[in-house]
Amino acid sequence: MKLNNNLEMPAVGIGTYCLSPDEAYNSVREALRLDCRLIDTANAYCNEKSVGKAMRDSGVKREDIFLSTKIWASEYRNDNAVDETLARLGVDYIDLLFLHQPCEHYLHAYKNLEKAYHAGKIKAIGISNFEGEYIDNVLKNCEIVPQVMQAEAHPYFTQGELRKTLAKHDIKLMSWYPLGHGDASLINEPIFKTLGEKYGKTSAQICLRWHIDMGFIVIPGSKNPKHIADNFAILDFTLTQEEMAEIAKLNANKRYYYRTDEQLAQFAAWRPDFEK
Repeated sequence: MKLNNNLEMPAVGIGTYCLSPDEAYNSVREALRLDCRLIDTANAYCNEKSVGKAMRDSGVKREDIFLSTKIWASEYRNDNAVDETLARLGVDYIDLLFLHQPCEHYLHAYKNLEKAYHAGKIKAIGISNFEGEYIDNVLKNCEIVPQVMQAEAHPYFTQGELRKTLAKHDIKLMSWYPLGHGDASLINEPIFKTLGEKYGKTSAQICLRWHIDMGFIVIPGSKNPKHIADNFAILDFTLTQEEMAEIAKLNANKRYYYRTDEQLAQFAAWRPDFEK
């Protein structure tokens, strides 16, 4: 994928959400061994130290790895948040740094990302879960248009309205819950089974390939070595326009993640355990 600042990033990588430090270390090492080059983590996952160690221990050159992470809401007023994140990861720069949630003071935090961008500490800016009014407010107030938006997306919820805004500014969508939060009803949709038989792939692999052919960046997470390998074995085929049109019929505007204003306030008050 070429971002709107001409930086190139892999279209498929591994996510580390809900992985313990040990699990994140093992999964990242395995993914890098399999030639995965996009790693996604976050302050709030409490595994950044392990992710950084796995990168160093992998033997893969730092410049060959595309690393994304996210500043958590409690750190939005912390003007040292970027440097502290770099220190936890043990790296000199971050390829893509997000704001994780649209909590209070997010514009202050965004300005700090812009400063870090100009200083060469980060190569791209992202926003995560900033749908609707929040992305509009960022775009009204930013100096640097974000390169990537991370949000829930899958065949049941294709983010049609959000994609209109992203397209105007050439902002790429990075999808999380790419398999519908493990919803068996999505994975077992007949269209995925049919296409899996055609291409010699699993239903999950067909679903992940759909993300790529939609133009999304996708970061499925797993601690199972076989699943990790399967998640990257999706680049040797392409779905046809007719097949994409059939999958499009699954869109039901059904999402799995709902966030309230009360939760946003709670997010800002909670500080991750950065010592893990």
